Amino acid sequence: MSLHVSNNPLDVKDIEQQPKRRGMRFTLNGVLWSLQALFGFFFAGSGFGKVLLYDEALYAAAPQAVAWYAAVSQPLIVFIGVCEVLGGVGLILPAMAKVEPMLTPLAAAGLTLTMILAAGFHIMRGEYALVPANLLLGGVAAFITAGRWKLRPIAPANITTSRAGGSIAVLVAVALLTFVPTWYTMTNVHF
Repeated sequence: MSLHVSNNPLDVKDIEQQPKRRGMRFTLNGVLWSLQALFGFFFAGSGFGKVLLYDEALYAAAPQAVAWYAAVSQPLIVFIGVCEVLGGVGLILPAMAKVEPMLTPLAAAGLTLTMILAAGFHIMRGEYALVPANLLLGGVAAFITAGRWKLRPIAPANITTSRAGGSIAVLVAVALLTFVPTWYTMTNVHF
């Protein structure tokens, strides 16, 4: 009678008999995509609210809701809003469509800079309660920048019908979930 002794602590049979793990598996790519979607929608909506301040009546009423608007010129607020909308969309679309996906970390870097400048502005005005939000938003944007620039970049590819359709669906979702509610709130709710 021969007895086989394996030097491996786990024999092949043991590995095959282990139950397979089920559940959610977190990956850097998955975390980056989740943050890109969440913060992309957030920045697009927040920026669109500022873009709407091109309207004189809305701009005149805005400081009643957001005190710092009184300290900033109307064109600068609208410019910041345009940058946030483009940055928010830029967090999602170039990477999703894989057309010029390096625009995604550039959008994130631009949003990081915007939040650093916003934090400095609020510190100068003594609005310390607003600084943590700027630092959080800027920190996440910086994480997306690093993640998509070096850690988990997205390779460019030719546009396909499915990616184009997905991109259009994202634009429609941004419009319906952020632009429309923001527009409705700002034009129908009195501050």
